[in-house]
Amino acid sequence: MTDQKLAVLIDADNVPYKNVKEMLEEISKNGTPTIKRIYADWTKPTVSGWKNVLLENAITPIQQYSYTTGKNSSDSALIIDAMDILYSEKVTGFCIVSSDSDFTRLATRLREAGMMVMGFGEKKTPKPFISACDKFIYLEILNNTEETENTEQAGEPENKINKKTEKAKRKKEPLSKVDFKTIKLITESINDLGDEEGWTFLGNLGSFIIKKKPDFDPRNFGFAKLLPLIKSIGKIEIDERETGLNNIRHIYVKVK
Repeated sequence: MTDQKLAVLIDADNVPYKNVKEMLEEISKNGTPTIKRIYADWTKPTVSGWKNVLLENAITPIQQYSYTTGKNSSDSALIIDAMDILYSEKVTGFCIVSSDSDFTRLATRLREAGMMVMGFGEKKTPKPFISACDKFIYLEILNNTEETENTEQAGEPENKINKKTEKAKRKKEPLSKVDFKTIKLITESINDLGDEEGWTFLGNLGSFIIKKKPDFDPRNFGFAKLLPLIKSIGKIEIDERETGLNNIRHIYVKVK
């Protein structure tokens, strides 16, 4: 996917501005973001936090006034732009950044036109929008640490208290636990792809699972890669095979 030319369209009303840098880095793993636009009514104070982020990441703001109270006119502007970009044939894929289900039909239409569609949103994103994408990534997993301030403890000297107020990083809790459904998804996928002896190439397994469940990502469960997640299950046999090329090994997995 690294040769994909991507249009990144962000709904500022429905996603937070933190971790934008990490999000763009994630997008770059899948292609080149040639178009980067963000939609909002920039006269509203609720989107003021985005302004510095736009400059730092070369994202073009699109102004869309809210003509009617309670209606999100930014959605319409994003959809119209997406269709214009589609017909311009300048890109081969889209990244839609929103936690709003209103873009479900847009994602479906773009895929019908042969576009690769990635979705980015918070854990609260409705399932229909997630299912409409080829791949969906939760914004919460893009930075696995969060900044917190140490609490002040009574009786400590003032200079120590000042040091305590410095921001410290701690690891976030995983978004999901490795439950029965997750184990079943992985083991059934291994069996679906397995050869006559049941072995499946790990490199094909991850892509196959995402086709079944677009929001599947080992980072959701606290693992950086798929292999450590599989090892944690304990029901899967792992075989590392020599390829004879620069000590490169291919990993195969099989349900015990």
